[in-house]
Amino acid sequence: MNAKALAAEFIGTFVLVTGTCGAALFSAPAGAGLLAPAFAIGLSVLIMAYSVGHLSGGHFNPAVTAGLIAAGRFDSGNAIGYIIAQVLGGLAAAFVFQIILNGALSAGPTQATAWNTFAAVSNTYGGPRGFTLASVFIMEVVITAIFLIVIVGSTSRKAPAGFAPLAIGVALFVLHLVSIPVTNASLNPARSTAPALLAGGQALSQLWVFWLAPIIGAVIGGAIGRWLNED
Repeated sequence: MNAKALAAEFIGTFVLVTGTCGAALFSAPAGAGLLAPAFAIGLSVLIMAYSVGHLSGGHFNPAVTAGLIAAGRFDSGNAIGYIIAQVLGGLAAAFVFQIILNGALSAGPTQATAWNTFAAVSNTYGGPRGFTLASVFIMEVVITAIFLIVIVGSTSRKAPAGFAPLAIGVALFVLHLVSIPVTNASLNPARSTAPALLAGGQALSQLWVFWLAPIIGAVIGGAIGRWLNED
């Protein structure tokens, strides 16, 4: 397996989680609201797809890897290495923000109210968010399926060359606007794992949903994308 491809997946996922969690932890509670993480995730993937996507294909997401296998675009033999690199990249970003967040919280309780916690930015269902497991599962399946249809279509030989990262980044922005109020927007098990492992509790116990639903959605979307774009 190509070491540079694995490094690209690690770095790309690191930047993705840095953008998403950083915006959700700091910008969103400061008044930017859900637009902050939605813009951050879309732009992070757009930037990294142009920067390192040529080295690895620019998955940065275990669900995307699974979906591209279903689409016939990726060798399943390389999947485990990609997924490990993605999860480790996300965890590295989360640990960096844990250090930063601890430094912010040490300023005192009044200052701490300006920041979110890892529990608040994790993907969950029930409780104050108010959506059932079924609602959350359906949302994650549908939005990830749409995302894979965009990926497969925009990277097709028939699509305009060079515009795939733009289409993918804009799609992520739109899908996050739709899903943040329901699930805090996963679409990406690596993104879900990073804050959940640090938050523990509900976020960690419900993490399985944000692995299973996005992967199911990605496989469905990958298969549909393959059918739509095959000769």
